[in-house]
Amino acid sequence: MAGTARRRPLGVVTRGTTNPNRLRRVDNWIAATCGDRLRAAADPLVVDLGYGATPVTAVELRARLAAAVRADVRVVGLEIDPVRVAAAEPAADPPWLTFTRGGFELAGLRPALVRAFNVLRQYDESEVADAWRTMTGGLAPGGLLVEGTCDELGRLGGWVLLDADGPRTLTLAAKLGTLGSPAELAERLPKALIHRNVPGEPVHEFLRALDDAWHAAAGYAPFGPRQRWLRAVESVKAAGWPIVDRPRRWRLGELTLPWPTIAPT
Repeated sequence: MAGTARRRPLGVVTRGTTNPNRLRRVDNWIAATCGDRLRAAADPLVVDLGYGATPVTAVELRARLAAAVRADVRVVGLEIDPVRVAAAEPAADPPWLTFTRGGFELAGLRPALVRAFNVLRQYDESEVADAWRTMTGGLAPGGLLVEGTCDELGRLGGWVLLDADGPRTLTLAAKLGTLGSPAELAERLPKALIHRNVPGEPVHEFLRALDDAWHAAAGYAPFGPRQRWLRAVESVKAAGWPIVDRPRRWRLGELTLPWPTIAPT
């Protein structure tokens, strides 16, 4: 029928690298931070954009949100590569978990939440704003976009929370037991910030302050990396950086800042 043809997927095929539990930190954060939005949604539809060469992270996302937020959450995995879509079909569990072809246009869906991880990392920084606008423009009213990156094992990550008005917060997260220094988080900043870790940029100043606080808290190391991290976060907060989450999130190796605090100049 005229006017019903699907749009061509927007974007390029990613490398597809993925691993089980790679996105557990962001998934748990989504459940804790965005759960109320999903509970209130008329249609609890979630899109996993660019799930990669295997569907494991989409399977995990559905399981975590169903257990922690609401049992009727629906996850749709989107990939531009039709070969990956076909390969994911054995993992589908309709209507709760399905896979289809799509990109930044979200295949015409109107999800309550989109998780787009390790997708924009391969793009130019100049392309990020348009990708954000395209994805947020496809959200259901009140919908949210979580866009970011992490290392191959999910030990280090950074992500931006966006709504229809644009970016709201930046969250940094680490497995504290393997963290040598907060400076390591610079390698996993979202694409909008990773090239801004230079003197004169707010994100650089923040990471330097956090790293300095970590080293100043070396006396807490005998009590474990969690206590050292808590002390470092408390110090940067006391110094005026507006950390917006609470110590129960810090204890998990996380911290969240308002986007205007670290937005590129």
